[in-house]
Amino acid sequence: MSSFWHRRRVLVTGHTGFKGSWLSALLLARGAIVHGFALPPDTSPALFDQLCLAERMDHFIGDIRDPVAVAVRIRDVRPEVVLHLAAQPLVRRSYRDPVETWSTNVMGTALLLNALRDWTAPCAVVVVTTDKVYENREWEHPYREGDRLGGLDPYSASKAGVELVAESYRQSFFAAGPVRLATARAGNVIGGGDWAEDRILPDLARTRAAGETLGLRNAHAIRPWQHVLDPLSGYLLMAERLMTGDPEVDTAFNFGPEPADQRSVGELVQAAGLHWPGTWEDRSDPAAPHEAGRLMLSIERSRQLLRWAPHWDFARAVAETVGWYRDVAGGADPRALTEAQIAAFNAGGA
Repeated sequence: MSSFWHRRRVLVTGHTGFKGSWLSALLLARGAIVHGFALPPDTSPALFDQLCLAERMDHFIGDIRDPVAVAVRIRDVRPEVVLHLAAQPLVRRSYRDPVETWSTNVMGTALLLNALRDWTAPCAVVVVTTDKVYENREWEHPYREGDRLGGLDPYSASKAGVELVAESYRQSFFAAGPVRLATARAGNVIGGGDWAEDRILPDLARTRAAGETLGLRNAHAIRPWQHVLDPLSGYLLMAERLMTGDPEVDTAFNFGPEPADQRSVGELVQAAGLHWPGTWEDRSDPAAPHEAGRLMLSIERSRQLLRWAPHWDFARAVAETVGWYRDVAGGADPRALTEAQIAAFNAGGA
């Protein structure tokens, strides 16, 4: 494991969210000095609280849409690495509040990058978007980083906008300076401690714990499922390479599973049932807001340029995720479970 992160000053935006909490815990395990900037957790329970992160890192509450707060936080932290995860991350919520989604995702990113515009010290910036930035044509083949951006729903379109904002700042302000910028497009992440609404495995955990039947909106939709630690490890590799000055990594990277591990929602739930049995039923609604039916990613650029590949295959990712929820429902300590999974992952996935 790289010693790069030992005592490294890292700013994580969105550190109170699901991915941000896992990322903060992963960075702490690698010896980093972790600073946060985010709104309070918006779920109950929240993984951030379950991991006791407020006492283990420099926890700071702020709104990514507040230019003064963002600039002050950058000035106070003096980050060597910025990992930008702050976002409105839910597709269905974006239909209910598109303006919040656009302002948080697009303008929030612009304000963060603008606060770094005149930065004079070396700094690696990884802006996290999503696999949904691509204009989805329901293709059989996986999307590559050069494919056209788009988005039919406000969330997907806003994240495509984030890619454009990042590219404009990279070309206009960071091309020759000490700030190095790249974007990361991850597939559908799963992992213990995601308590968000309208997500398959959090819904499964809630219904299993209550002895209820899980309803699926679209059992046949195909997604690039992966354990959250896999893309997070890719983000850290990106930051390391950016800090070395490697010109090949000032670009966008996909992070997803191997082609054989891109499965349907129904297959995901069936696999979950091997570890926590229960019932489910198809509750597809033709009148529901649009969601993509098929979405797959090519990870060849990440494999070739970053030497990154997923550690945990589909079966292992599901087992680790569902086992986390099942054991927590049975009274296990969420922090101990999370740290044990991080240790196993860092040791090579054994």
